[in-house]
Amino acid sequence: MSVSRAIAAAVLLALCVWGSARVTAGGFAGLGDDAAGFAPVVPGREIVFPADFGAHPDFRIEWWYVTANLKDASGADYGVQWTLFRQALEPGPQRDGWASQQVWMGHAAVTSATTHRFGETLARGGIGQAGVEAQPFQAWINDWSFKSTDAHDAAIRALTLTAGGKDFSYALTLKTDRAPVLQGDRGYSRKSDRGQASYYYSQPNFEVSGTLTIDGRDVAVTGTAWMDREWSSQPLAAEQKGWDWLSLHLPDGEKLMLFQLRGTGVGDVYRSGNWIGRDGHVTPLASGDIVLTPGEARRVAGRALPVTWRVEVKSKGLRIETAPLNADAWMGTTFPYWEGPIRFTGTHAGNGYLEMTGY
Repeated sequence: MSVSRAIAAAVLLALCVWGSARVTAGGFAGLGDDAAGFAPVVPGREIVFPADFGAHPDFRIEWWYVTANLKDASGADYGVQWTLFRQALEPGPQRDGWASQQVWMGHAAVTSATTHRFGETLARGGIGQAGVEAQPFQAWINDWSFKSTDAHDAAIRALTLTAGGKDFSYALTLKTDRAPVLQGDRGYSRKSDRGQASYYYSQPNFEVSGTLTIDGRDVAVTGTAWMDREWSSQPLAAEQKGWDWLSLHLPDGEKLMLFQLRGTGVGDVYRSGNWIGRDGHVTPLASGDIVLTPGEARRVAGRALPVTWRVEVKSKGLRIETAPLNADAWMGTTFPYWEGPIRFTGTHAGNGYLEMTGY
């Protein structure tokens, strides 16, 4: 076995110990496990830029997440995902080099109406294989990257995004003139009535251009992208087995983020969301204001999944139905989940992304 494969195998084993063996006891991927010794998420902590573009190694888990809804010159739809996860295997003072307790995992995907391609890459912390720097912003794992094109940009307004896997790759440029949006209560995003929470902000206003390569064929695309940033030490309660999350690009430039966390009991759900105005003003949505009704389940990767949803936000008069671009957008990664681009119609029409875990 080569050194690189040995490193990847060690990281994979560590990640599997962290999550897969504890899905039942600690929710999806072990995210509900006890977080003693790690930094807590508390209300009132100010989100500060550019520092909070970077990593937070004293917290157990965090991610940098980009999803993009794209079209080619003929009008055909595509979706792109790029995700970087950091996981601390144990709390305590940060160690350098090979002694680092940080491990990293990257996911990438390209989706069309006829195909869904995904890739996963793993890396060891402390030795330069993966990491994130706040300014100039750059996030990387092996040869995948998400980074600012301007060393003096403290607001990540212009970036490049690259990744690839078996028979696919992409190279995209993302630009915006808007500030990031603080989710939840000024960046404090509650995940249960028992105190679980994350720090959470988004940049839902990227304009995108670039190239997808599928089976050696280049496709020029344009569209919109949404970046999510979260970090926490225990984002789920132990009995929460998974979640359903939507990011929606509404007409006239408004945005909507919704999620529900599913417990083990019938009807045991925690819902939250934010309505984001064209001016960036955020209106938090209470759980009782949100209705998420799954459609008929479809068999995907041997599991029954509700790939369509009926969504209602009572206070905003929104009633829509979602449909996937590709119902088979299954991420068969270390911790498998469904993630793909969607369209929606009803009182509002547009596109976005849906993620479903724990099925």
